[in-house]
Amino acid sequence: MEEDDRPLVRLFSYGTLQWPQVQIATFGRLVEGRPDALTGFRLSACAISDPKVVETSGAAIHTIARPSGDPSDRIEGVVFAITAAELQAADLYEVDAVRAEVTLASGAKAFVYIGRNAGSGSDPVNQSVR
Repeated sequence: MEEDDRPLVRLFSYGTLQWPQVQIATFGRLVEGRPDALTGFRLSACAISDPKVVETSGAAIHTIARPSGDPSDRIEGVVFAITAAELQAADLYEVDAVRAEVTLASGAKAFVYIGRNAGSGSDPVNQSVR
């Protein structure tokens, strides 16, 4: 299968995965995306536990999305179309988060990394956010 024929998945990024040095280290290439937003979430600080991630990003504190319960809360970011293998590479980079599938402000479904302790008691992997 040609590289251009591989099925793609959507990944919403609001943080360091938008940085060129992180994309090169994680995906082996620069990834272009389109603007979108995640509603019903707020950003908070997240101390990074993996020294390799700190080395890659150059930052020991990243931001992490957490559900707020307020639909007017909005996190701006970018949606990337990446391969399943690249999504797995992103999982290895995002060691202090969990991957969830959400509905973005545009109506598109995408994966996003959110805080491990989302706090609402619901299953964040199956949570749709409008």
